[in-house]
Amino acid sequence: MKVCVHADQPGRPEVTEARSQTALNPILENDRVAIWDVTDARAREFDAVVVSLSGSAAFLPKGTPPKIVGRSIVIDLKDHPVAPLENTTGYPLAFPRPGVKKVLENERVIVWDCTWTLGVATPTHFHDKDAVALFLDDGDLNSTTLDGQSVVNPHTAGEVRFALRNRTHTEMLVGGKQRAIFAELK
Repeated sequence: MKVCVHADQPGRPEVTEARSQTALNPILENDRVAIWDVTDARAREFDAVVVSLSGSAAFLPKGTPPKIVGRSIVIDLKDHPVAPLENTTGYPLAFPRPGVKKVLENERVIVWDCTWTLGVATPTHFHDKDAVALFLDDGDLNSTTLDGQSVVNPHTAGEVRFALRNRTHTEMLVGGKQRAIFAELK
């Protein structure tokens, strides 16, 4: 599994690490989330979002054991809320947009199911919230910032990324196919 903290902007850090699916530690952890790659259920000490590699997502209040069928990603939501940034860019927020469906929303998260179409650019958009992305297919996304800098990010099925807020860009699928579940953190 590939795990990244990713900003999609030049000059902002990207940290990549790999850990075993059977590790007893989270595959990614920061002050907002602990993310686990699991195949079994256990009661959660935090509110959590469970995303299966088939693309289903569910919110679980603290203490609720998840119903795990196959491999899933569990996003433990730590009690460290950060207010969304004010959008002063003049561009729309990242979600909703064409190719994206809202899966669920509550006071902790908004979960989106996003599918890209090969060769079709997304509208330029602003990310006002930190987000966790679980990629469900193998495909390469070209991200272009407002200053014209582009980077192609190859993604593989099962890859998890923590995307920092305060980004404005457009994306285009340039190879393969791609679908991802995004959990925007409130």
